[in-house]
Amino acid sequence: MDEKSSTKKGPEFCSLRYGLAFIMHFSNFTMITQRVSLSIAIIAMVNSTQLHGLPNASTEGPLADTVNNPSRSMKEFNTEASVYEWSPETQGIIFSSISYGIIVTLIPSGYLAGIFGAKQMLGAGLLISSLLTLFTPLAADFGVILVIVIRTIQGMAQATQSQPFPVFISAFLSLFSSGAAFGSFIILCVGGLISQALGWPFIFYIFGSIGCVCCLLWFTVIYDDPMHHPCISVQEKKYIVASLAQQSSSPRRSVPIKAMVRCLPLWAIFTGFFSHFWLCTIIITYLPTYISSVLHVNIRDSGVLSSLPFIAASSCTILGGQLADFLLSRNLLRLVTVRKLFSSLGLLLPSLCAVALPFVASSYVTTIILLILIPGTSNLCDSGFIINTLDVAPRYASFLMGISRGFGLIAGIISSTATGFLISQVEFTFLLFVYIV
Repeated sequence: MDEKSSTKKGPEFCSLRYGLAFIMHFSNFTMITQRVSLSIAIIAMVNSTQLHGLPNASTEGPLADTVNNPSRSMKEFNTEASVYEWSPETQGIIFSSISYGIIVTLIPSGYLAGIFGAKQMLGAGLLISSLLTLFTPLAADFGVILVIVIRTIQGMAQATQSQPFPVFISAFLSLFSSGAAFGSFIILCVGGLISQALGWPFIFYIFGSIGCVCCLLWFTVIYDDPMHHPCISVQEKKYIVASLAQQSSSPRRSVPIKAMVRCLPLWAIFTGFFSHFWLCTIIITYLPTYISSVLHVNIRDSGVLSSLPFIAASSCTILGGQLADFLLSRNLLRLVTVRKLFSSLGLLLPSLCAVALPFVASSYVTTIILLILIPGTSNLCDSGFIINTLDVAPRYASFLMGISRGFGLIAGIISSTATGFLISQVEFTFLLFVYIV
């Protein structure tokens, strides 16, 4: 009995599967740092006068002030690093270009993974993204068009990360997913320090190099077939083989597209994803610039302050999940009521915080508190419509999650581009009203 039970569950801690999940966590961490690196670096890359509607401003002022006034806001970057006169509209296009690449290759990446194998596709995507990150500072000197092209190709490479998980590693999914939140926190917290100490190009050099190291680790440790892995134990091999056999024997079902199109609850979920990603994209993309320009802090402090909301987001995700489970386990609320409650709170509370921002812009502490609450309360959606596809159509949850993510990416493209155009037309603090659209 003991032998059968151990074969069923398989070893967990210090197992090969645990190591695989950790490497995937590391790769996810690397991908998100490379994606967000531009958000913190652009504070030093772009002439600060561009934010105030002076498209023809000279770059000599900030560089001279760096020597004379080293404590000035947005002036504390390496004097040899280039400063570009990119308008807010151009910045919006640059930010959204990576989403173009991701959405274009979501479906083809899954098809190619079936041909070449997940190991080669994920590893190649990580390698391409890392090399392009290293090349970004040089591309910026050649012109904004090349930067947009590189970011688009980088998005295409990062789309390979959205591959389905095999049964035997699904238990460690939370470890893999946590890489994104941890990566966002680290790049924003450390990016400003790197830019101030070494210059903004080193943000790309450091995290691009980390990606290359991760890629080397990936191709060395990861195997497509667990049967040929040199470090796997006999016990774990039996468990994996049994899990894969169970997965392959599950019957295939055709996807009822027509029924899904007519299903109003699904459209409510898609709308929720669109709204949620609209908010999250603006936060992760423009928060460092907002803090730097509105609160007038240097790039180091801007990075540290921008990382604080992600601590709140992670905490609210955990607390929200625990609260939802408590309400359901005690039969205090029905499942549909819990989903509606957390979806409403996750969309309404951050919108109210965003609406309040322009009215408290003069208060440093209040502004920071509201900025922390926006992504924190927004993550209450994780216990709402984010997992609602498992309730509505559990058999097709993976397919519907892909469609939902597509709606989210479209929202990211529109919000990043629209925000860039609006910044040049209205005051930056007033722009936070965009969150409630």
